[in-house]
Amino acid sequence: MNRAVDVLVVGAGPAGLTLAARLADAGAGRIEVLEREGEAGGAPRHCHRGLGLGWDGARPFRPWLLGPAYARELTARAVRAGADVRTGVSATGWAGPLTLETTSPAGLERITARVVVLATGARERPRSARLVPGSRPAGVFTTGELQQWVHLYGGTVGGRAVVVGAEPVARHAVRTLRRAGADVVAVVTDRPRARALPGVPLLTATTVDELRGRGRLSGVAVRHRDGRSAVLACDTVVFTGDWIPDHELARRGGVALDPGTRGPGVDASFRTGTPGVFAVGNALRGVERAATAASEGAAAAPPVLAHLAGTPWPEPGPLLVVRAPLVWVTPNRLTGAAGRPLLLRSGEPLTWPSVTVRQDGRLLWRRRIPRPVSPSRSLRLPAGWTARVDRAGGPVVVSLA
Repeated sequence: MNRAVDVLVVGAGPAGLTLAARLADAGAGRIEVLEREGEAGGAPRHCHRGLGLGWDGARPFRPWLLGPAYARELTARAVRAGADVRTGVSATGWAGPLTLETTSPAGLERITARVVVLATGARERPRSARLVPGSRPAGVFTTGELQQWVHLYGGTVGGRAVVVGAEPVARHAVRTLRRAGADVVAVVTDRPRARALPGVPLLTATTVDELRGRGRLSGVAVRHRDGRSAVLACDTVVFTGDWIPDHELARRGGVALDPGTRGPGVDASFRTGTPGVFAVGNALRGVERAATAASEGAAAAPPVLAHLAGTPWPEPGPLLVVRAPLVWVTPNRLTGAAGRPLLLRSGEPLTWPSVTVRQDGRLLWRRRIPRPVSPSRSLRLPAGWTARVDRAGGPVVVSLA
């Protein structure tokens, strides 16, 4: 079956739903949102903490809705605006530049759109992708798997748990484990320092060497950077953080990926290198707060409307690249002056670093950051300097010292 829509949004998380609501409110035609899960709303559906909706142009800021209520509200806004939100539908590939192949319980479909928006979100790398050796026992989760198991399905976990990782999501894993009745015996991170959680031993500069146990996990072998080793007796382990964009659909469609973010490369208007294809939210660079993703969905609406109205797709501009210890920046293509701050992530903790932006040796901007920088939190880089970029020049290099 072949169908046509005006805008096809892949992913019904905060970014995709907010964009769909904005476009439908603006009368952009037939807006369809595809979600492979059985419910729309994205990761907030199983995040039991307070989230803020932000400003959507129709209602003021409403803080501290729990994750499931937040997801329902965003979904309801998109549907009320006139967007068609379809769940249980997976986009499996491309049949043309703006034609997606989909599968659902109703069968196979090809949907052609004037605009395709990739809002596929991010995922945590599982144990297999982290190359942790050992047996394959039960009791091994990522944070998302744990939250779905406990919050959506009412599942049980073991009595002693180890959490691997020290990003903010580790705190949510600890809370979920405690809610399920488990005792968290340790949080393990390879970072030299991290924020401790009340009542939980923190092992820094420590890596997981092996998972042990037959049938059910019985222990986690760990090794400190100085060579000391131990086995933590546990029946549950949760691998947290280490987020990567869910970029499979982009890759299959030949959408250029940025080597730093590992998500689609975009300009400040969320345009990819493929005409007619936009990308928003955590599909761009891994995890950010739901409010950040939703705000990007809102900000992408004017460029999408402009493209629907006939604005030409811009020629590629200079790439935006980073130098270590920075790991990524987004947006990472410059086709015009940016109107929003850029997001920047360091791979190492630093104290009061200086950010420098140069192109072809010419200084465009420099500023000292008056606070510590954490690998778990993005920096916001003011966008005023982007107006001084030479569109015919070489790459724009962002460095941190």
